[in-house]
Amino acid sequence: MKYGIALFPSKKIQDLVNSYRKRYDPHYALVPPHLTLKTAFEANDEDIEAITDELRKIAQLTSPIKLSIKKVSSFYPVNNVIYLKVEPTEELIELHEKLHTGGLNSQPEYAFVPHITIGQKLSDDEHSDVLGSLKMLDVQHEEMVDRFHLLYQLENGSWTVYETFLLGKDCK
Repeated sequence: MKYGIALFPSKKIQDLVNSYRKRYDPHYALVPPHLTLKTAFEANDEDIEAITDELRKIAQLTSPIKLSIKKVSSFYPVNNVIYLKVEPTEELIELHEKLHTGGLNSQPEYAFVPHITIGQKLSDDEHSDVLGSLKMLDVQHEEMVDRFHLLYQLENGSWTVYETFLLGKDCK
């Protein structure tokens, strides 16, 4: 089965992102707005038990994380993805690194650029038009995130939460 690990931002940010994703992201109906910490990976039932144990330990050793969003950006010319840029804080980078070591050891396909996707798979012209208009948005938002989620992919391609992990040593 395919799994992934993500943070979900607050409802306020999800609502803002979804107002655009409806039009500009073909994955809109498959997964809520999120910040990917570990891209899709395969695991069987035995593996996932060990992985969830490791994720619990990582969560206990990680304090809640401040998400700071300051602008709309793009991965152009690599690809036509438009996103809310999340500041790469030390805590966020550290959590990302922990999720790629030990029993979760893997080499990420791309450098870690914390973001929440607004639009993807756009034509060059559409990308240019949408990015131009979205860059005019004054996006200034900060929030604390106190959990991350292990997701799994259903047969229809949608993603759902397998388990949620609360951050901090007081969380069990």
